[in-house]
Amino acid sequence: MDWTFLQRESIWINLGILLAITLLGYWTLRAILRIVSRRLSAKAEKSHTAFMVILAEMLRHTSRVLLFAFSLLIALRFVDLASDWERLLSHGWFIALAFQFALWLDTAARLWMDSLTRDGKRRNPVTTTVIGIMIRIVVWTMMLLSILANLGVDITAMVASLGVGGIAIALALQTLLSDVFASLAIGIDKPFEIGDFVVFGEVAGNIEHIGLKTTRIRALSGEQIVCANADLLSKILHNYKRMNTRRIVFKFGIMYSTPTDKVREVAALVRRVVDSVADTHFDRAHFVAFDDSQLTFEVVHIVQSSDYNRYMDIQQEINLGLLQGCRDLGVGFAFPTRSVEFVGGKLPEINVAGVPGENPAAGQHAGGS
Repeated sequence: MDWTFLQRESIWINLGILLAITLLGYWTLRAILRIVSRRLSAKAEKSHTAFMVILAEMLRHTSRVLLFAFSLLIALRFVDLASDWERLLSHGWFIALAFQFALWLDTAARLWMDSLTRDGKRRNPVTTTVIGIMIRIVVWTMMLLSILANLGVDITAMVASLGVGGIAIALALQTLLSDVFASLAIGIDKPFEIGDFVVFGEVAGNIEHIGLKTTRIRALSGEQIVCANADLLSKILHNYKRMNTRRIVFKFGIMYSTPTDKVREVAALVRRVVDSVADTHFDRAHFVAFDDSQLTFEVVHIVQSSDYNRYMDIQQEINLGLLQGCRDLGVGFAFPTRSVEFVGGKLPEINVAGVPGENPAAGQHAGGS
């Protein structure tokens, strides 16, 4: 190899200029990034803005290798190069910028997902993790495809093959992917969260865990019920944790022999009893129907609590108040009765303890309960 070119003074001058500008540019870029990140951090502490915090952290995570590459590329601008080197230099600029933008976006996505888990709000951890992974995959995939396109590689066929492969994988994993996307929908739309009491179909219990494929519910009877996420979203679900008030409708009946004025007094009694119980509001009480064996009253009141035990305590106090109030009024609660009419012939002889009883006359009514 001919090393005589090293004896040329221009080579050493160019190398000196290249090295000096590279080092100067490297330390200058580092100083600028350090100053800007500090100022952004100071503003973030004053304004408590998550965007400023993420932007400052992005600048702090700038790669030193890429900074040196930037500085080298800048220095090469001050050196006479051949046309081939000019093309390589332009490709180098794009590759370095693409890598750095991908690193910044990757850092921003990671910090954003971390901020979601530290803001005090209860979120589905699986959803935040999956969204973070998907964002980072998209960022690095776009970076790789853009670099290949800049280098002159035809990425049309590659993108088409990736699309066909994705369709094939989606068909093969259709059930799994439906549950995964259902998990994302649960995390984004939040129809329920961990700790909520839900009822759907024959299942009732508290949400214990929302996973990538299934959701686990602790039933009232104690066992754990595992449900597919897609099945949960396909059914009507009652979330009692988010209920602020509870509308209660119940009925009771009094005897048909109750006088009309006493029936009116029962309606007033119901209002007094409900108003005397705390944490519930009286809505209405009406004598609504002539049912079998009873005069039926319908009562509606609004419990000002979502706690089921509190609702049961309130209903118990109302029932006890109605029981005592009706007794004070001399009104009896209805119970099932039936009257039997015997027409024609004679009633059979009834023997009680071997002693013949008296047969009532034919056509006489016999009543029983």
